[in-house]
Parts: sequence; structure tokens; C-alpha cells
Amino acid sequence: MKLLVTGAAGFIGYHVSKRLLADGHQVIGIDNLNDYYDVRLKQSRLDRLRGHAAFTFHKLDLADRPGIASLFAVEGFQRVIHLGAQAGVRYSLENPLAYADSNLIGHLNILEGCRHNSVEHLLYASSSSVYGLNRKMPFSTDDSVDHPVSLYAATKKANELMSHTYSHLYQLATTGLRFFTVYGPWGRPDMALFKFTEAMLAGRSIDVYNRGEMRRDFTYIDDIAEAIIRLQEVIPRADSQWTVETGSPATSSAPYRVYNIGNSQPVKLMEYIQALENALGIKAQMNLLPMQPGDVLETSADTTALYQAIGFKPQTEVAEGIQHFVNWYRDYYHQ
Repeated sequence: MKLLVTGAAGFIGYHVSKRLLADGHQVIGIDNLNDYYDVRLKQSRLDRLRGHAAFTFHKLDLADRPGIASLFAVEGFQRVIHLGAQAGVRYSLENPLAYADSNLIGHLNILEGCRHNSVEHLLYASSSSVYGLNRKMPFSTDDSVDHPVSLYAATKKANELMSHTYSHLYQLATTGLRFFTVYGPWGRPDMALFKFTEAMLAGRSIDVYNRGEMRRDFTYIDDIAEAIIRLQEVIPRADSQWTVETGSPATSSAPYRVYNIGNSQPVKLMEYIQALENALGIKAQMNLLPMQPGDVLETSADTTALYQAIGFKPQTEVAEGIQHFVNWYRDYYHQ
């Protein structure tokens, strides 16, 4: 098939594109290559994808309405995997308008492209951040997600609502993917594992927020990619028996679905750091700090629905995943 992958130079987009190409699909990738983090890392990912004859790249911003419309009209995608967005919870406190442009206008442009060009399935990145103030563990897609604690989370919740509208009005099949703290080789430099590794190798202390009293459902990148590859084959269907009163918020009378993609085994932050210490052979010097605005104490994914849909759930152990990341980091940065 011919698929569009947005954010193809990004962490998840790169891995998903690589898997699709390995499976024999044609992939058109787009990315605006912004400088939110090191553009050289994004270029390195792209260089590896460009080695495939079936991969084509366009530098394009999601907020470029005419550009996105033209791309859809010319290419005629069968399916779209929309992973491009302005990422980062804390950065949304500093530059909120970037999230309006990329995550709201950009998502609408993708929905319009799918609507007007007969795309059979749109998968898009949501986030565990949508659970916000929820305290019931594990987080379930049956739960309400009406109390986000960051603008980033609010835009992801908005993406789910916008997608449902298009599923309802235009019968566009959409699947939302709530990712839980993704990590692994080729990861993002703004995330904890990357920052911790860089600092520890340089002999610097690491900033540990809420004094380490947090738990995260860390999910290894290969598990994320596997789930996406399988889910793009599971096209949601309309369910005439569904009602708001009796149905799950993750389903609908429209061809709409939302899934958690997490490891379902929350890990204490201090244990995560210990696994990194073991992989690096370095003891971390910790700068213990209070909780940051927009952060949450714990995340944990209920992946029952995911397993029922695709017969797979993420299960890579943190120690194994961190070791893979450290091996990649040392090789890529020649350390």
C-alpha cells in the first residue's frame, strides 16, 4: 500500500516508517524539521529511511493548509499514520501557540486531507497525558479524560474529539493511539532517558523531579511500532447498537476507536534510574527537585482492548530497553 507517515523524521515516525518499508509498503514521509531538538538527529533518521527506494520525503509543515491539501490530492494515500505534532508537556507552558499551529490546525488539515481523498484509515498519535487528574489505576479508555493538566494534553484530547466528529460526519475510520512514555534507540533528546544518559556520561548531575517519587508506564519503541503496524490493519467499523449511555468513550456508533499503548507495568523513577546506572556502569549524581507544573505522579495503561484487537501487548522489560538505548547512544555519539 501507499501510506503517509507524518513526523517521519521524529522518534516514533522513523521507527514506524522503517517497519512499513520492511513490510514492502510505499511510504511518503513529511516533517517540518523544526529545531525543537537537534535537527541533525532528525536528519540522521531520514538518511537511514532514504536508503529505501520505496521512501519519499517532503519537508512540509502540518499547518500549511495548501501544501497538505496538494500532497493528499497528488499522492492518493490509502492509509495515513499521523505521528507529527509539537511534542513536550513542559514546552507547552513556554510556547503554547506552537501547539495550536501544529496539534490543532495541523490535525484538522490531516482530517480534511483524509476526508476529501477517500483515505480508508487514519491512525493518529494521542497521549497518556489526556488522563490528567485521573487517579484510578490503571488508566482505561473507558474513563473520562476531561481534566488535562497541560496544554499539550488538551490538544491531544481535542484531536480525539475532532477525529470523532469526522468519523461521525464523513464515515472516516479513525484510530487514536494513547502512547505511554515511549523510549528506546533514536529517542528524543528532550526526554528523561536521553538527558540522564548525556549528563551521566559527562559527569554532571541529573535533575530528578518530585524527588523521584513518581511511577511511569515506560513503553519500548519496538513495542509501540509493532502495535501501530498491527492496528493499521484493524479498521474501525460503525456500530449502530452503540449509545452514549451504555457504550465506552473509546468506541462509537461512528467508525472510531481509541487504544492505550503501554507496557502495563509501571516502574518507579528511581528504579528506572538504577537500570540506567547498571547499563552505563556509572552512579548517578541526583539533583532532587519538586514536582514540575503539568506533570503527573503516576501513569499505568490498561491494554485489555489493545490485546483483544491485535493479540499483542507491549512487554519489553525496562532493563532490556534501556540497555538497547545505551548501546545505540554510545555508538551514535561515539562514546
